[in-house]
Amino acid sequence: MRWTLKPKPEPQKILQLQDALQVDEFVATLLVQRGIETYEDAKRFFRPSLNHLHDPYLMQDMDKAVARIEQAFANNERILVYGDYDVDGTTAVSLLSSYLRTRTDLVSTYIPDRYQEGYGVSYKGIDFAKDNEFSLIIALDCGIKAVDKVIYAKEKGIDFIICDHHRPGKDIPKAVAVLDPKRTDCNYPYKELCGCGVGFKLIQALAKHEGKTIKDLTHYLDLVAIAIGADIVPITGENRVLAYFGLQVINNQPRPGIKALIAQVKKEELSITDVVFIIAPRINAAGRMKHGNHAVTLLTETDFNHATTFATEIEVFNTDRKEEDSRITDEALQQIIEQNETDRKTTVVYQEDWHKGVIGIVASRLTETYYRPTLVFTKSGNKLAASARSVIGFDVYNALEACSEHIEQFGGHKYAAGLTLHPENYEAFKQAFEEEVSQTIDSTLLTPEISIDAKIDLSDITPKFYRILKQFAPFGPGNRTPVFMSEHLQDTGYGKQVGDGSHLRVTVTNGAQKIVGIGFGLGEKLSLISNKNLFKAVYSIDENHWKGNVSLQLRLRDIK
Repeated sequence: MRWTLKPKPEPQKILQLQDALQVDEFVATLLVQRGIETYEDAKRFFRPSLNHLHDPYLMQDMDKAVARIEQAFANNERILVYGDYDVDGTTAVSLLSSYLRTRTDLVSTYIPDRYQEGYGVSYKGIDFAKDNEFSLIIALDCGIKAVDKVIYAKEKGIDFIICDHHRPGKDIPKAVAVLDPKRTDCNYPYKELCGCGVGFKLIQALAKHEGKTIKDLTHYLDLVAIAIGADIVPITGENRVLAYFGLQVINNQPRPGIKALIAQVKKEELSITDVVFIIAPRINAAGRMKHGNHAVTLLTETDFNHATTFATEIEVFNTDRKEEDSRITDEALQQIIEQNETDRKTTVVYQEDWHKGVIGIVASRLTETYYRPTLVFTKSGNKLAASARSVIGFDVYNALEACSEHIEQFGGHKYAAGLTLHPENYEAFKQAFEEEVSQTIDSTLLTPEISIDAKIDLSDITPKFYRILKQFAPFGPGNRTPVFMSEHLQDTGYGKQVGDGSHLRVTVTNGAQKIVGIGFGLGEKLSLISNKNLFKAVYSIDENHWKGNVSLQLRLRDIK
């Protein structure tokens, strides 16, 4: 594990912020590291407001999208809301379809079958629209590369509005409107919205056209917060505002489907971390193991009893998903060893019977053992489909682009992508990808990194300090949970392995103060702290709730 202490910001900036906010040096340092340098910056950070959201009409083509939808309302046209089968796509479809149904009954939803149609806009989906007399398709979390599909739809008399957040290709589809903040000709101030976030900007624009305000839309923000967490987009700027208020809706007045999911896991209050690891996998399980329609049905259900039935079904899908991804991960790890590929710069594995719905999860799991850019392939019809995952600091999308001569189609982000190719191109692609990554990756990126915000003493850890840290939430990319390092620590003699022996529980001291630390997966490091050995630790700070008592504890990340 590679420890990296973040550079300390300019002392003058820290002093100015300390003075403006009347906070200590450590808090001011954490804020400046996050780009917060003035009183006004801090006010927006600590006190998010819906008024901080940008005007949706700043997005390229938003006026055209609203005009076309209003035309559909006026002409009693049938509208098909189309979206990807993952969390971002199904929440986006649920959000937009729910809103449109407040204006017209002529709205239906369509989620492509992961196995028969694959990712994105499909010809089958367009044919469905034609056969059922839909004249407008609104695509969410997909479509930015559907140039030929949009032409095909136009030939059948169907208009398209695209709401996407992925990187565009060389050509923009000739749809009625293409809403994507990553378009080079789009001057929208915030570029990191998820697909559901772009969908929310569309309903914000429609509401504004009707004379409504943002406060009329807050009940949709539970869906947006879930998508932000699940899609691992930066929780900065506009996303921070949306996630902040979305979590309030989740915890205070969630829609019936979300309420039913929360009841399944029996947790009183959810953080964005809980959304990522508890709620999102269950919503995703529908599209992975059965069909994304199940997720949309759950998220749009208005009756809690019916929602509870749907949530129970999804819990079964999630259990099946866990079993599949565990089995496939074991098989993939064995394949790496059998093919003598443990020392490569990349992981590329393939087996034709691996479940397409879990290969993305498996790719993530493999990076825990072999920390390097990873692709997991399976058979999909007469092609091979893969999910790609990267390591921090390396752009896997660019690497795939450099190997595009071997790929049929691909799309995604810096750290996660998907692709398809013809079976006969697999070996050539595998070799090309290894060569491209070997030539372009900084070798230090192949060692997992812990980024440390600041070096502090145990005496700096006080209830007041922690109360301020809690206000930094919601945490995520761009605003990670603060991580600290302390040196010259000793175990008081009560350090031990816990659980199945793989975890570590210690009571650390620097001579003056004691505090309990928990290190998940650090059980093997017990010898480092034995016999009063001095050690240093990297950790975050959280609360331990036990029998009605609340105390601060260290969440150990690593010790040396």
